[in-house]
Amino acid sequence: MGNKLKHLEFLQNIITRMNSNSFLIKGWAITLISALYALAAKDSNISFVFITWLILPSFWIIDAFFLSQERQYRKLYDEVRKKNEKDINFSMDASIYNVGKNKWLNCAFSKTFLPFYGITTFITILVMFFLG
Repeated sequence: MGNKLKHLEFLQNIITRMNSNSFLIKGWAITLISALYALAAKDSNISFVFITWLILPSFWIIDAFFLSQERQYRKLYDEVRKKNEKDINFSMDASIYNVGKNKWLNCAFSKTFLPFYGITTFITILVMFFLG
């Protein structure tokens, strides 16, 4: 049972790291976008808001990648959990689970990302409207 628990621990560490990365990405996105809104409002310069249109999709894509990776490792974790002790091979290859809702494009439009990035996009449009 020791090998199985160790393998599951390795996988859980990866899942936790992907989740932490996703959280940090969201924090950086909000911080940078808020700073650009503040600069745009201070100088009444809408060009700062246009930079948001580069930052927002970039962070959205990176965040979707991390969620995709996390979902793949969750599937691998589940598979290892069901294995017998003698079948544990310490494989960390989760790429076979890169299908369906685990693909990064599907993750980008998941029910957790659409509200966060959708609201941020909507607010950016409002800022452009009021500063324009």
